[in-house]
Amino acid sequence: MTEMLIQRYLTKAEAHFFVPAWVGTSPTDLSFAIETESYRVSLASSVDEVRDAQQLRFQVFSEEYGAVFHGPEKGLDQDEFDDYCDHIIVRDRSSMRVVGTYRILLPEQARKIGGYYSQREFSLIRLQRFAPDLVELGRSCVHPDHRTGAVIMLLWKAIAQYMRRHHCRYLVGCASVSMRDGGAQAVSLWQHVQRKAEIDPALQAYPRTRLPLESISPLEHFNEPPLLKAYLSMGAVICSEPSWDPDFNTADFLMLLDLAKLHPRYARHFGLCELISSN
Repeated sequence: MTEMLIQRYLTKAEAHFFVPAWVGTSPTDLSFAIETESYRVSLASSVDEVRDAQQLRFQVFSEEYGAVFHGPEKGLDQDEFDDYCDHIIVRDRSSMRVVGTYRILLPEQARKIGGYYSQREFSLIRLQRFAPDLVELGRSCVHPDHRTGAVIMLLWKAIAQYMRRHHCRYLVGCASVSMRDGGAQAVSLWQHVQRKAEIDPALQAYPRTRLPLESISPLEHFNEPPLLKAYLSMGAVICSEPSWDPDFNTADFLMLLDLAKLHPRYARHFGLCELISSN
C-alpha cells in the first residue's frame, strides 16, 4: 500500500497569524495530504469541504446517538466553533465522499472564541497550565461502512503531523458514549476506569452537568468502546467522571493526551519518536 505525505511546518511568526486552511484569506500554505489505495486524508480547504464534514457528522450523530441539532441549516451539524477550527477529512477515493472527520482547535483560536468547546462541559482549571500547547480535538466520526480501522488510523496520522507543524504537545477532547441505554454503558465504563486507576488530582476536571452515576445500574457484561480503548492504549488519560450532554444524548469523558508520553508503538507509527526522546 503506497502512502504519500506532503507537509510544511509553520514558523512561530506564521502561527501568530493563523486562520483555518479552508478560509480563503489564509496567509500560510497549510496543505497536506496522506493517500493510500483506498483513502485520502487532508485538511478541508474550502467551505464546501467543511460542509461535507458537517453532513457526515449530522448523519452519524443523529442516527447513532439521537442528537438534536440547533444549527441554521438542516442536515448539517454546525456550531460557532467550526469557523475557528481546521477540519481533517478522509475521502473514499472510489466515491470521493467524506467518510471520516475530526475538527481541531488550536490554542490561539480558542483564545479568539473565548475558550475550548470542552469548557462548556467541564471545568478545566487544573489544565490551564497547558493552555499555550493545548489543542482540542472534537466531532470525531467515521461512516459506519468504513470502520475497519484504516480511516481512524489515517485521521490520527494527520493529527500527528498537524501537531508537529504547530509545535503543540497536548491534546484534549471528549470521548462520547451513547445514552440511548439510559446511561448503563457510561456507568459501566466509569466503574471500569476507577478500577484500573485513579484520576491524577493534578489533571482533574469537573463536569458542569454531572451524570447521576449512583442512580443508574451498570451492564452485566461490559466491553470498552473501541475508540476510547484506542485512546487509552495510546497513553491518553481520563480526567473526570462523565458529563451529560443532553443535545447529543451522550455521556462525555474528558481525555488528555501528552504526546511526549505517547506509547512508543504509536509514536513510531505516527512519526513522533523525536518528540518522546526530547522530553
